[in-house]
Amino acid sequence: MKQEREVRARVNGQIRVDEVRVIAADGEQVGVLPTRQAIAMAEEDGLDLVEVSPTAKPPVCRIMDYGKYRYEQSKKQNEARKKQSVVEVKEIKLRPKTEKHDLDFKIRNIRKFLDQNNKVKVTLRFRGREIVYADTLGREVLEKIANELEDVATVVQQPGMEGRQLVMMVAPKKK
Repeated sequence: MKQEREVRARVNGQIRVDEVRVIAADGEQVGVLPTRQAIAMAEEDGLDLVEVSPTAKPPVCRIMDYGKYRYEQSKKQNEARKKQSVVEVKEIKLRPKTEKHDLDFKIRNIRKFLDQNNKVKVTLRFRGREIVYADTLGREVLEKIANELEDVATVVQQPGMEGRQLVMMVAPKKK
């Protein structure tokens, strides 16, 4: 799993501009002050001067408890990570002359994958001279699968050739 780097704001002595727009701890705007004076105001309250918007002219700084701010930010990131869902792409491979029972079994598996909120890539592989039937027999098979699944799935990618394979992508319907 990829680690997200935490974006750190500049605090107190790390702020290297001459003037900053200051917002007090209660949310009230103090105005544009020299940086040293703003840091002194923050230290009087026992808090930190934190650069909130470094790209503004002049940069916007807020008087707050930096440790508490970082803790709340990490909590928000963890909550967002919990609510995030990972969508996998499952693949079902077929041949153009797959028998009806086997095709029904594959369709049942596709339904199971769609119930788990995964996308499904349906691949119809042609060997040798079977490629001649790609536009007729191949598309018929994929259209039959799409029709069987139309109550639970939407076709995201229409059937198209990729080399010697006819590929179609289906995703679960929005509820």
